[in-house]
Amino acid sequence: MGYAVVLGEALIDLQEAEHDGEVTYRQAIGGAPLNVAVGATRLGGQVEYAGSLSHDVLGDRIAAFLRKTGVGMRALKRVPVPTTLAVTTFEGAEPTFTFYGEPPSYSLLAPADVDPGLVGGAAVLYAGSISLLREPFRAAARKAWHVAGPLRVFDPNVRPTLLPDGAAVTRLLELVEEFFATADLVKLSAADAEVLYDGAEPAAAADRIRGLGARAVVVTCGSKGAYVSAGDGASMLPAPSVAAVDATGAGDSVMGALIHRLLTGGLPADLAGWQRNVTFALAVAGLVCERRGGAVAMPTHAELVDRWGALI
Repeated sequence: MGYAVVLGEALIDLQEAEHDGEVTYRQAIGGAPLNVAVGATRLGGQVEYAGSLSHDVLGDRIAAFLRKTGVGMRALKRVPVPTTLAVTTFEGAEPTFTFYGEPPSYSLLAPADVDPGLVGGAAVLYAGSISLLREPFRAAARKAWHVAGPLRVFDPNVRPTLLPDGAAVTRLLELVEEFFATADLVKLSAADAEVLYDGAEPAAAADRIRGLGARAVVVTCGSKGAYVSAGDGASMLPAPSVAAVDATGAGDSVMGALIHRLLTGGLPADLAGWQRNVTFALAVAGLVCERRGGAVAMPTHAELVDRWGALI
């Protein structure tokens, strides 16, 4: 089994909670790509995380967590700016994020920091998320994306609070479609699809993305499951029933699980293969939703078997 390189942000989530009738904030390690790296690693995959991380105490905590989890840090860059904070509020289990920190600590990976040998030797390369909104990270991601060798997977991970107007949405759409066009897998949420494609349903968004050139598209739809589109067809897959307490990181866990499957089994040959992979990924996400906090909620394979038994 080969390894994956995951490009993108690491930050600290401050998650809204209540204690003795007052609003408090619980600190959690997060950032969608970091969650993806941790999720794939905990399932048994080998992952190298490529991103910029502050030298401050919060950055040290993130680095220690990655080290303890077993995520590789050969491509990690430490930078002298404060760690970005994502204040997380909730409507039910669904999170909304507001970001603090300028320049963002996660955005400072530069093209010169990308090792073509490390990327080219990988079985899978992940890119996407809010890091792409900023330079120099965007140029670094483009450099990595054009290195031949790995399967390329992409997640736009749209955050509306970072898109102040319609022009910003248009710019993001042009950017992510650049990556969609040469992706082996695009994973996005139904909410992402609505923002990018003016309220489009999952099937219409998937058709658009596959029409650009993506080989397969998975659109996650929360408790409804996921829509899967491949070269020989498409289908809607149900999610397992869970008592969700926190959906933070659920979509990231789907991507982490799909990367794990790509590492162990390669690119599926047909829709049936993608359906098996996505069914597994939805089981992972269901377990994540039953726990609190992004990266720390990512399960091991043994925990999946304990929770779901024959489903895994």
